[in-house]
Amino acid sequence: MKKNVIKIILLIVFFLYATISGCGYKSKELAENKLKIVTTLFPLYDFTKNITGDRAEVTLLLPPGVEAHSFEPKAGDILKVNSADIFIYTGRFMEPWSEDIVKSIDNKKLLIVDASMGIKVSSLDKTQEDHKDTHHTKYKNNNIDPHIWLDLSNVIIMVDNIVGSLIKKDPANKDFYQKKGEQYKVMIKDLDERFKKTLNSCKKRIIVHGGHFAFGYLAKRYDLEYVSAYKGSPNAEPTPKLVARMKKIIREKNVKYVFFEELITPRVAMVLSEETNTRLLKLHGCHNISKEEMDRGVTFLSLMEENLNNLKTGLECP
Repeated sequence: MKKNVIKIILLIVFFLYATISGCGYKSKELAENKLKIVTTLFPLYDFTKNITGDRAEVTLLLPPGVEAHSFEPKAGDILKVNSADIFIYTGRFMEPWSEDIVKSIDNKKLLIVDASMGIKVSSLDKTQEDHKDTHHTKYKNNNIDPHIWLDLSNVIIMVDNIVGSLIKKDPANKDFYQKKGEQYKVMIKDLDERFKKTLNSCKKRIIVHGGHFAFGYLAKRYDLEYVSAYKGSPNAEPTPKLVARMKKIIREKNVKYVFFEELITPRVAMVLSEETNTRLLKLHGCHNISKEEMDRGVTFLSLMEENLNNLKTGLECP
């Protein structure tokens, strides 16, 4: 009797071991078969994660807290991209340093995706010419505004570009990627409609921004005026003439709030606020997020929801 019990116990142990080992092997095999995707900016990272779910390993190239315009890729970043299956960026105007990475890649199987394909990019407002750009003299953006994701209609195109690249690299999961992409686009379209409805009846129709020219697409999408302290790099320096012009606009239009941006010391916004007796509010450009935001699990959608709430306050919307 005891021998039979022992045999049964041994059989159960053997069965459990075989099952666990098999599951472990399958998990390892699934992990090894996952697409490896490197994205440059936070919006691309978040879009791609929403579309791929657990079918891919998605990496954000920018370390948390690093400002996108001033990022300089290191050897480790190039190795990371070189070992990936897909590299996604928004185009040469936003990440000119991405061209240096691409030129250094010897992985012939790497699929390089420009997520801005099919999007008509805008030029910077000519009023933004009055500044002193003390950074990024190596790269010229030809007066193009690269912040395409801040027009939510452009996000639809970017998502389609990402879905297309995933299907090209992993056709077996075509239906999955298409379904997830469509679900995400529904959420983007819903948010876009809420932006339109909320901002359509605001008392103030101008965004006064004490940072670099980042919200031109957003303003144009919702029929708002937009003035910023300078174009190009967030490290540029506005001239006294432009600051004086912005103070004049604030007083003439009775503006009560000046906006500042993420990851940058809001020095100019603070000066404008102090000298015009206005309050400060943040508008998040979503280029990248801080470590605290990463730990908190913020998403592109949640950041844009915060932007909508702050715009509602700053533009005195009912």
